[in-house]
Amino acid sequence: MLQINDLGEFAAGRKLASSKSPSTIAHSLTEVKGVNGSQGESRGMPTEQGCSSRERIAWIEEEVGESLRVKQAFLLECAEPLAAICAALAERLERGGKLLLFGNGGSAADAQHIAAEFVGRYQVERGALAAMALTVNSSTLTAVANDYGYEEVFARQVAAFGAENDAAIGISTSGNSPNVLRGIAAARERGMLTVGLTGHAGGELKRLAGLCLSVPSDVTARIQECHILAGHIVSGYCERVLTEQAARAAVKG
Repeated sequence: MLQINDLGEFAAGRKLASSKSPSTIAHSLTEVKGVNGSQGESRGMPTEQGCSSRERIAWIEEEVGESLRVKQAFLLECAEPLAAICAALAERLERGGKLLLFGNGGSAADAQHIAAEFVGRYQVERGALAAMALTVNSSTLTAVANDYGYEEVFARQVAAFGAENDAAIGISTSGNSPNVLRGIAAARERGMLTVGLTGHAGGELKRLAGLCLSVPSDVTARIQECHILAGHIVSGYCERVLTEQAARAAVKG
């Protein structure tokens, strides 16, 4: 069974599956970036369609290298809070609770993606797990926004669907999206577990959520990449733990 301590060991760099660490790969990509004679200097996205293939490849290498550097920092800095989130969400699901996820824009898409991993499956064949994104019912969203204001679109749904055994997961790269904060506040009022996924600064979400994962980056794209990685890790942990518990219960029964 996957143990919570395994995530902490990953952070210490003892259980990396690859023979090359993320820093080694990122460093290698940085070394390759010398096509324009600039070592480690950001050239930015090519702006001309007529730019050379080598220029496009160099920019791609730069983007991937930056992503790897952020993920390495994420591994070192976020394994402990992510382990706590894994355990807490698995415990809520074990109790028969459900997960309510919400965010705006790309974070709304992440909420839907992560919810789908629970309702469908991530990697293991098992029963459905209760999770729902509060971003998908356009009639509810527009009615609440029209009648109460956009800041209330998640809080109103949390009040409708949330219960004490449930968890609310608010996703905001800035940590300051008003409707996400209102959703988390509504969840707290109902005694729910509250989880925030945000960026380096954390914003108000870091203070408000009971558990918070702050990706060590201020770049929206890099933060979102780590959020979906975290969502996959949480999905994988919960389904493995709950599947093994169900198997043990079946044997005893």
